[in-house]
Amino acid sequence: MRTNIIRDERMTVSYDVVNGWTVVEVDGEVDLHTSPMIREAVIRLLGEGHRHFVLDLCFVPFMDSMGLGMVVAITKRIREHHGSLRITCTPGRMVRVFEIGGLRTAYEIYHSPEEATQRAPSPDGLVDWPHSPAENGS
Repeated sequence: MRTNIIRDERMTVSYDVVNGWTVVEVDGEVDLHTSPMIREAVIRLLGEGHRHFVLDLCFVPFMDSMGLGMVVAITKRIREHHGSLRITCTPGRMVRVFEIGGLRTAYEIYHSPEEATQRAPSPDGLVDWPHSPAENGS
């Protein structure tokens, strides 16, 4: 059952747990004003014991450099808690944001939450982050 965490005039953030993953769905722009709210919501979920996350950006029409910074910040927090993070977004515009920011190879990016949650989280989590499994020879 999807639970709303943030309801703002610019954005909605909700989450659901699927196959061991906490899927955090962001619907709205991710920018200077909304990034801190998303970061705090993920930190709150970490405090509640969630460890393995899918950040669903499929409904995000725009993300700026503050949004990328927020993704890196939550990745570091999740790593401290021995967790995992996967990103979902539709091909094209959002993947390009990660490429331009030099972060495309640092994340597992999937086309949908269903695809990202097919396999349960591995115990290794973000141990080797920011290197992708392909870069480590896996």
